[in-house]
Amino acid sequence: MSQALTQLGIFTAEAIIISLLILTLLVAFLALLAKGKEKSRGRLVIKNLNHKYEDTKEALLAETLSKKQFKQFLKTRKAEEKAKTKIEQPCKNIFVLTFHGDMKATAVSSLSEEITALLNIATPADEIVLRLESAGGVVHGYGLAAAQLMRIRAKKIPLVITIDKIAASGGYMMACVADKILSAPFAIVGSIGVVVQLPNFHRLLKDKHIDFELHTAGEFKRTITLFGENTNEGRDKLQHEIEDIHVLFKNLIQEYRNHIDIAKVATGEHWLGLQALTLNLVDEIKTSDDYLFEQSKKAHLFELGYEIKKPLMARLSSGASLLREKLFGLSML
Repeated sequence: MSQALTQLGIFTAEAIIISLLILTLLVAFLALLAKGKEKSRGRLVIKNLNHKYEDTKEALLAETLSKKQFKQFLKTRKAEEKAKTKIEQPCKNIFVLTFHGDMKATAVSSLSEEITALLNIATPADEIVLRLESAGGVVHGYGLAAAQLMRIRAKKIPLVITIDKIAASGGYMMACVADKILSAPFAIVGSIGVVVQLPNFHRLLKDKHIDFELHTAGEFKRTITLFGENTNEGRDKLQHEIEDIHVLFKNLIQEYRNHIDIAKVATGEHWLGLQALTLNLVDEIKTSDDYLFEQSKKAHLFELGYEIKKPLMARLSSGASLLREKLFGLSML
């Protein structure tokens, strides 16, 4: 009996392995057929925040009020909504965006799509709010993100940026473009500086008798390297480049926030929101939740997000990897 069960277990395991191999080969074959043909597609997702607040309020009241009181609440609200439709008072639109920045500022592609969509309909009578969270990253990535926000300013549409957790370095490069910056009391703000750091393995390679060759055309095509022997001339050149970027960073801040003492704040230091207020780095201490809830009483709020849909082959591939992981406790890297 035990031998039969053992043979059955071996047969089942072999069947699973063969099925997985067939599935993997099929996915790989389909991926080769679709390579270069299927592109990532995205879509704009829009949520009405006014409805969200009302739905939350209704759900809470349904649990806390008596049935009679809740019925009266619904009746009153319906009458108020009917009265509003008759009056047709003009009400501005507030469009809410969110930017979670990583080192490469990869969210800038979605931000670009969102802003392009908004510039088709938004007017100077409306407002755009960006909930920003970033500790900074590469110069070119955050430079492009800031340039996207400049498109809003160029159209004279009011731009408010809220900082709940952190907007430092490249994050503040984006924030300074706003007409108004709001910060939570203990959010991290500032770090107006530039940093370059990398290890050098030259001595280790030399110790192991490993040669490293680097051939360039142009005196400063490469200043500092990971594996070659760095020179004082190369270090000086890199330092000049860093200083030039820092000057451009400071000039950008002064262009949009000319009331800042730039010499005092552009030291690379960061501050908490309450401290940043005294330095004019932010305009008001307030969380994004407080601001949006207040505005919902007098404006229409719409949250926008651009979602990129993965191609079919990418979804199939990730699905196959998940199946392998569940069956064998392994994942392909």
